[in-house]
Amino acid sequence: MPKQNVAPTKTNLIKIQHELKFAKQGYELLDQKRNILILELLTLVDQTVEFQEKIEKLLANAFHTLEEAVLNMGKLKVLNLSSAINIEADISLKERRVMGVALPVVETSFKEYPPYFSPQGTSFWIDQSVTDFKEALKTMGRLAELKISVIRLASEVRKTIRKVNALEKIAIPELEETASYIRMRLEENEREMFVLLKMIKKRLENQAAEE
Repeated sequence: MPKQNVAPTKTNLIKIQHELKFAKQGYELLDQKRNILILELLTLVDQTVEFQEKIEKLLANAFHTLEEAVLNMGKLKVLNLSSAINIEADISLKERRVMGVALPVVETSFKEYPPYFSPQGTSFWIDQSVTDFKEALKTMGRLAELKISVIRLASEVRKTIRKVNALEKIAIPELEETASYIRMRLEENEREMFVLLKMIKKRLENQAAEE
């Protein structure tokens, strides 16, 4: 028996066949979407790992240059110079879409107002430290972008897989079973009707012969 409780009529058969065609088209589109999302997700995961390692190296290097500046000039002087540095960081958020999924795009820019301090009596490690921390901040924005994108894509992949499985294992088999059931019942009805017509014809012929 079919999972869908429908009367075995030609009208219902046409309706079920239309639904089955639509379900198969939906399955193909969702399957393509799933594959594209998985490829994009794997690419972003690789980039996330790469940027995670990169940011760790950048931060380690930035703190190293800062330590060198402290060793060369003293902690108090470095602290005083840091208050003179005038850099505005602007982090803008945009978005791009992959198969309907909104992914963030983080752009970090800096507006500087040099000179921050007189170069006399200062170590080049100070300038290098500023440069290193700027690069680290910019990379952190990119890393945040990647991590959020991975989370959103992974969530969409799970949803798409559930839909694909529901169509493949539940909806399409049920529709195919229902269509097959209706065709079988229609064929049985046609055979029964054919037999009945033959019986009626035979009876009419017998009546005509008796008369």
